Amino acid sequence: MTSPMGRVVVVGGGVIGTMHAWAARRGGHEVRQLEADAEPRRASVRNFGLVWVSGRAPGPELDLALRARARWEELGTAISGIGFRPDGSLTVAQHPAELAVMAELVAQPDADRRGVQLLDPDETRAQNPAVRGELLGALFCSRDAVVEPRQVLPAVRGYLAAGGGYEFVPGRVATRVEPGRVTDHTGAVHEGDLVVVCPGAMHDGVAAEFLADAPERRCRLQMLQTQPFGERLTTALADGDSLRYYPAFDLPSATALPPPAPVVAEYRAQLLVAQRSTGELTIGDTHHYDEPYDFAVDEAPSAHLLGRAESLLGRRLPAVERRWAGVYSQATDDSPCVRVWPDPRIVVVTGLGGRGMTLSPAVAEQTMEDLS
Repeated sequence: MTSPMGRVVVVGGGVIGTMHAWAARRGGHEVRQLEADAEPRRASVRNFGLVWVSGRAPGPELDLALRARARWEELGTAISGIGFRPDGSLTVAQHPAELAVMAELVAQPDADRRGVQLLDPDETRAQNPAVRGELLGALFCSRDAVVEPRQVLPAVRGYLAAGGGYEFVPGRVATRVEPGRVTDHTGAVHEGDLVVVCPGAMHDGVAAEFLADAPERRCRLQMLQTQPFGERLTTALADGDSLRYYPAFDLPSATALPPPAPVVAEYRAQLLVAQRSTGELTIGDTHHYDEPYDFAVDEAPSAHLLGRAESLLGRRLPAVERRWAGVYSQATDDSPCVRVWPDPRIVVVTGLGGRGMTLSPAVAEQTMEDLS
């Protein structure tokens, strides 16, 4: 950076790009943020809004998640519109082997840092009275939280704009990135001391030349949202199948988990439930890696996940009001993200996978720290 008040041009208006804009402004830099759409419409808004500490891998990834969790709380205090709620989560066990994995996690040296504890059925229902289904116990994580994915981006942009030194320019497709400058599809040139490219899953766009050798892949997921539930869920919810997907649960006891149901195996499904501030339940999700992706949303995993949610809550759910699919970019090595510096004045950041909402504030801070 040529000066402590240099300009940063951010390409991409999703949560990773927006958090880089926030981190740059926090560091005293002027920021211009470009976004191809009038408003971001991809993975940053097609998610649960979960800040999910409980499942993160031990070591650096957990450190990063805890740092990000602290930043989300700071942002939630400063910007009420993001809908930050420190509700925690319950991962509910309905099989003895699931309970054993949870007990092993609670016995790990980092359990206190994660804020996890094992609850019996009565303690589980006391923590979240809406959980009235059959269960053997649950893993409670006090560090997990939720934000409103459709509100986060405009709320943060509004906050930055009110403070000055920030400009959001929608409807501009970046067509060329060079050291210190971006050209968009209108021919306009946006100059700065640093260009931060946050392309999300758009690997074939302007960032393609920089990501040719990057260790990443794309993942498609599908989700749905019900009509308002009519009762407050005091925590987010997950089922035992989530133990198969989060690295925190890669423990010796996990080898005794029962075989997944066929639909779970085919769609790599796990149940996550987050309640929106207006009462609706966001439910998912699935994992599909083989491209090209189908344009359609399949009903089989949705029916399974709705049934799983009903089994935890012990009642029928409200009608589904919308369904969707999304695609995110995921690093394929042990890194929490893909960060490439093709030039001291260009950085490309993507590949956070399903951790994007959780980790993005801390990842953005790391990027700005790399400048020093």
